[in-house]
Amino acid sequence: MPYELYYWPGIQGRGEFIRLALEEAGAEYRDVGREPGGVAALQEAMAGKRGGFGSFAPPMLKHGKFFIGQSANILFYLGGTENLAPKSEQSRLWTHQIQLTIADLVVEAHDIHHPLGADFYYEDQKPESLRRAEAFRTGRVPKFLAWFEGILADNPKGDGHLVGARLTYVDLSLFQAIEGLRYALPNLMRRVSKKYPRVMALRDAVAARPRVSAYLASPRRIAFNEHGIFRHYAELDE
Repeated sequence: MPYELYYWPGIQGRGEFIRLALEEAGAEYRDVGREPGGVAALQEAMAGKRGGFGSFAPPMLKHGKFFIGQSANILFYLGGTENLAPKSEQSRLWTHQIQLTIADLVVEAHDIHHPLGADFYYEDQKPESLRRAEAFRTGRVPKFLAWFEGILADNPKGDGHLVGARLTYVDLSLFQAIEGLRYALPNLMRRVSKKYPRVMALRDAVAARPRVSAYLASPRRIAFNEHGIFRHYAELDE
């Protein structure tokens, strides 16, 4: 049964975390927002007119009778249907906890260029963005990366994964977060990467996986751009 992913066309955004999981699983799916009439279909889905209860914002995933919103919630579901999560309840909840922390990092990365909110253009909030970006670079990024580095070091089963001895959806999501930071803040990431060798090794290992590698080289992978979550403004990366 194919999946239907509902997300905005033209940006990776939060939908990319879902795409990576589906691509790694080799699952059949439609990226509905990128099809003709996709935005209208997306808006119908958000309003609950395509099943389910609707959603405050995309991404949303339809699979049979299930209609699921919120990235972490969708990944929790895919962890079960596509064998991208551990089997035990404790480990599944731990995986979900890590995903929610990645979601926190993603929000903070977005807010360096929109600290006053999406109702203002970046150019209208540059002074606030400069302050927010400095705090993010000097305090928040090291704190997040050190936490992920510690999880990798403490994983009793090792093998370079965040949870257990095999890949789970949080490995894919951390890869995407690191890629986003490398795009938005390349100078910072060049400076700090050596401090977090396990995180960077995980990034490299995910990128080398056959299905992920093929996806990254395909037209299905939307390029980073200045309309998504991770945006590169040179003045925010000093």
